[in-house]
Amino acid sequence: MSDTPGDPSPRIRQPFARRLPLAAPLRLNRPSDTWFKPALSVVAASAVPHLTLLALGRLDLVMYTMAGSLCALYGHGLPYARRARTVAGVVLSMTAGLAAALVTASLTHSTAVLVAVGALLAATQKAACDAVRIGPPGHVILTFVSSAALFAPQRLGQVPAHLALTLGAGAVAWLVCVGPALIRREGPERRAVARALEAAADRVAEPGPRTRHTAAAAVHGAWQCLLASGRPTPVRRSLERLVVHAETALSDPDRLRAWAALTRARGPVPEPPPAPGTAAELYGIGAERASLRASSGRRAARRTLLRSLGPGSHLLPVAVRTLIGCALAGYLCAALGVGRPYWAIVTAASLYQANTTLTWNRTLQRTLGNLLGVLVFAAVLPLSRTGPLALVLCCLLFSFAAEALITRNYWLGSVAVTPMALLVLEFGGTHPAGELVGDRVLDTVLGALAGFLAAALVTNRRAAGRVERALEAAAQARTDAERAYADRDRTGPAGLDRARRALTARLVELREAADIAAGEWWQRALPEQELLAAERAGHRTLAATAQRLGPPVRAPETRRGAVAPAPANGAA
Repeated sequence: MSDTPGDPSPRIRQPFARRLPLAAPLRLNRPSDTWFKPALSVVAASAVPHLTLLALGRLDLVMYTMAGSLCALYGHGLPYARRARTVAGVVLSMTAGLAAALVTASLTHSTAVLVAVGALLAATQKAACDAVRIGPPGHVILTFVSSAALFAPQRLGQVPAHLALTLGAGAVAWLVCVGPALIRREGPERRAVARALEAAADRVAEPGPRTRHTAAAAVHGAWQCLLASGRPTPVRRSLERLVVHAETALSDPDRLRAWAALTRARGPVPEPPPAPGTAAELYGIGAERASLRASSGRRAARRTLLRSLGPGSHLLPVAVRTLIGCALAGYLCAALGVGRPYWAIVTAASLYQANTTLTWNRTLQRTLGNLLGVLVFAAVLPLSRTGPLALVLCCLLFSFAAEALITRNYWLGSVAVTPMALLVLEFGGTHPAGELVGDRVLDTVLGALAGFLAAALVTNRRAAGRVERALEAAAQARTDAERAYADRDRTGPAGLDRARRALTARLVELREAADIAAGEWWQRALPEQELLAAERAGHRTLAATAQRLGPPVRAPETRRGAVAPAPANGAA
């Protein structure tokens, strides 16, 4: 990995600043297969507190209940056992951020202090969400709530009651997110396995680097979902057998897609004939699940989280970008006379993605969506002012539309988010429409400019270092998988399957690290040839070990579906 002339893997030079695309970031995509879940969840979680406050005549408190209701946007790709913990953590994090903002707002009216606190909260929320990989919508919702609360009139004695409203609405959101488990307990796992089967079918139909990586990532996601699902059930065991088929990719693509359709549906899970190594794979996944639930597994997870937030982490430069960009955006708007520049802070915070190129894409999307959303707000404002119920219904409508559209493209979702955020201000009293529109346009433009400027100037050279570490980890995982295959008669096939899953995870991590570094500016050259060779070698190892496991072995099962240790030689 040196730059010497004899290096077999020379680094390909790349420009410091890449060309910035204009049309590609604005193209519409296919909607997510689960777009309706967060859309319906946030409406259900918001309707209960909204209508309750409407009946009590206290719509001025909607901002505090909405903070809890928006927690219903999180965790929809997780199995219900993990989702319950995740959404509870989001509710507590939301309440903590809101508490910091409300206490600050009650103690000072200095715009300089409020902007500084808002930027610090945004950076902290960004780093924490990236470290735990919370997934969409990430830190943006947390920052939106805490930034808005910083500039809301507040007295210190009101804070406990307002936080109680947030916790109450958060409890409703938690019930909305977890409640479907009573109807379809394995729903998230079924969707994850269906995606793996569809990706495997694409890989069989059109072999290539792109389909290989997509299939590996989907299979890895399915195993992770099943590992996090809790106690094995007959349905989950059937799903695990299907993931083995997706992993080996030996079946006809049409058959894989048919299994995917049946898995995604509400009927019984398909029961295909066992693929080679199925029994050993089930034993290996059971052992891995047990190790994750053990105290040593939890300690390892905590160490990984702390490393991702510690010195030298590739996440820290992005957090610094967030801090500087949000502060710069807030101070610019305040200098130009905007009394509550929270939207500039939120705009800047929403831009920061994994690298500079993706941040530029989000800058275009956010700016276009916000400016179009202001026009939509101006059009619906007269309707929303016809009565309190009309205002509540408009907010619920835009909440649904934002989540329904945002998976097509972020700018399309922002067209609905902007009027919803502006209508929330109407719950506290009417404001001049021209003032609201003018401030929002100024906040959007300045927030986008300041946010992207910080992203361009704050370098993230650690991205290339992450690629080098990922290369080393992938090479070690491939060596471990090959050694486990060679020693399978001595250690048993379960060890091979665990090694193969570890290799899959390292390959997914390698591609993610490479994609992030490739879109980063001011970056040293990447070892492109070495990356390509490592991925090809890793996928060849996965394919060879999947297809050469030999005849299926049978691991004895104990009561309640638990898997007993298999004999050392892998025989029944």
